[in-house]
Amino acid sequence: MPSTTLATLHPGDFATIVAIHAEEALHQRLLALGFRSGKQITLIRKASFSGPLQVRIGTTDVMLRRSEAAKVSVCKGVVQGANET
Repeated sequence: MPSTTLATLHPGDFATIVAIHAEEALHQRLLALGFRSGKQITLIRKASFSGPLQVRIGTTDVMLRRSEAAKVSVCKGVVQGANET
């Protein structure tokens, strides 16, 4: 399946994280929040006027700037065998 970025998903979409293309500080922050390759992620909502995105990884909800979300490559849809924990 073709990969896209987290910022292009629509509310309610599921995806699997493929890679994080960010500077070291942001990359470490996202890892600490549970963003890892193979993890399933759900876009809960998008704020209007280019506001932040609310995403869910497991049972954790995280708010991300759209510029940060654009650095997270995802594969839309649930991938069989994806790590869900």
